[in-house]
Amino acid sequence: MNVVTQWYRRYVSDPQVVILAVLLTSGFLVMLLLGKMLAPVLAGVVIAYLLDGVVEKFHRLGMPRLPAVVLVFLVFMTFVVFAVLWLAPRLSEQVTQLIRQLPDIITHVQGVMQRLPERYPNLFTAEQVGELGVSIRAEITELSQRVLSLSVPAVTGLITLLVYIILVPVLSFFFMKDKYRIFAWFNQRLPQQRHLVDAVASDVNMQVANYVRGKVWEIFIVGAAAFATFSLMGLDYALLLSTMVGLSVIIPYIGAAVVTVPVAAIAWFQWGWSADFGWVVFAYAVLQALDGNLLAPLLFSEVVNLHPVAIIVAILVFGGIWGFWGVFFAIPLATLVQAVMTAWPRMHKGNEEPVAD
Repeated sequence: MNVVTQWYRRYVSDPQVVILAVLLTSGFLVMLLLGKMLAPVLAGVVIAYLLDGVVEKFHRLGMPRLPAVVLVFLVFMTFVVFAVLWLAPRLSEQVTQLIRQLPDIITHVQGVMQRLPERYPNLFTAEQVGELGVSIRAEITELSQRVLSLSVPAVTGLITLLVYIILVPVLSFFFMKDKYRIFAWFNQRLPQQRHLVDAVASDVNMQVANYVRGKVWEIFIVGAAAFATFSLMGLDYALLLSTMVGLSVIIPYIGAAVVTVPVAAIAWFQWGWSADFGWVVFAYAVLQALDGNLLAPLLFSEVVNLHPVAIIVAILVFGGIWGFWGVFFAIPLATLVQAVMTAWPRMHKGNEEPVAD
């Protein structure tokens, strides 16, 4: 019991620990309870955070902050217009074509499955193949209905999308423009003695800035490389599949394995067991190898290395709480936990150093 009491007095009773705990708990509750309501604000903060690194580089080169903000914002809006007017319609078109082609894919798969008992009588029976075919058709039919059901509230979804397209960029611009005024406002309302909070914030900012910006670059680079590869090889739905490949890097380890299935399935349905199919699978494997062994180490050289088990646990926990954004920020949030666990004992060790006589 004395050990617990000493640990409490040593680590938990410190006012700075209380301040950090209150701030972390408040932020968690705001995200949990008001996350959906404040989604445009949070998205604006994320985008401003991503773009602020470029603004700071221009500012260090001698450009005044306001012109740098305007320049970066205009480039960002150009990309948004491109995504809305060119990328999104083509992605929607390919998704629609894929859904229309699903009956042919199901028929083709069933034809292949029906030949399995003849080729491998010791492994498959006609009854097993029939039951499996029914299950696959039912699952694909349900998935198609879910996708099509998304178009039912189309008017509401369109209005929400328009609000986001207008509101989020505006918020992002003002967050970048008034960055230091916002920080000053928060600093005035936080306790003056907050060394632990500052230490954790500095560590997390250094790690998260590199990770988030690097992850965005990784998405674009991997997606563009996949699109170029699939297009040159003549693979159907190249834009849709390359977008999936690019987004798969958000989830380390798991994402690449999951996206392998649709890439291989589309290639197999298009060419069967042929050399073209083999080349697509080989090119996809090379792309993933280059990403994991060359691109990711270059982009994330300053990120704290987390154990794969810690990464997977963080993805499951934060993804279950906040969905897509929880998955995207799983590693930064895990880094936050690690920074707290590192800075907290370090601060107390510093406080306990003997004073020279």
